[in-house]
Amino acid sequence: MNAEKVAQYIVEWMDAYLTGTGAAGFVVGVSGGIDSAVVSSLAAMTGRRTLCVTLPIHQARSQVDRAAEHVARLTAHFSNAEAAHADLTAPYEAFRAAFDPSVGAGAPQATVDLAGANARSRLRMTALYYFAGMNNLLVAGTGNKIEDFGVGFFTKYGDGGVDISPIADLTKTEVYELGRWLGVPESILTAAPTDGLFGDDRTDEQQIGATYPELERAMRQDAEGTDPQTLSEREQRVLEIYRRRNRANRHKMEPIPVCRIPDSVRE
Repeated sequence: MNAEKVAQYIVEWMDAYLTGTGAAGFVVGVSGGIDSAVVSSLAAMTGRRTLCVTLPIHQARSQVDRAAEHVARLTAHFSNAEAAHADLTAPYEAFRAAFDPSVGAGAPQATVDLAGANARSRLRMTALYYFAGMNNLLVAGTGNKIEDFGVGFFTKYGDGGVDISPIADLTKTEVYELGRWLGVPESILTAAPTDGLFGDDRTDEQQIGATYPELERAMRQDAEGTDPQTLSEREQRVLEIYRRRNRANRHKMEPIPVCRIPDSVRE
């Protein structure tokens, strides 16, 4: 991939889209991961106002530090880039405390943990749109191709709730390549990918059961209709993971179903 040409193409696309909306710039939630680092860098390169927001909720210290390092670097290099911070731990805990303890009683711990993780993501989305509304900005999404259109590894109405998706046509491998060209801090380039929604350092690989390069290969194999019997045992396993998650998360990737009422029924 020609990282320079791809970066310039995305920057020009973001700038042109912004012009058509009348908004003043972009707001990006910076998590300490590669995707948000790349998107915030590209947004800053447009020359438009770029608000980089950190929104920790019981966040692992290493993730907070990586995010701060990246934002400091960006604001030092681009006069149009700004930093903002909102610790959402207390609001999240207040949200949880509002529910009767009997809600979800008896649910498996994994189910409880996932519900909490999705609630965190949706709270962050709400905060980003608050910043956007107060400053006439667009929320720039940080999802990549594998997450958004492969396995649906994002929260519906959470990190999936955005105005534009600058890197959604890039695989995770390509995002890393772009990040290296953009000069993203080494601490981010070498960190294991994580969604940061569980208050610990569990990785995306641990949650999904496969690495991003493996999932990228499975995505190609699925699109090409590869016969699973021609694959190694591990490749078959990853392809099964990919297809299962793709099926289960179609509701995230497709438009909301609308019940169209025929005229004959209306009469």
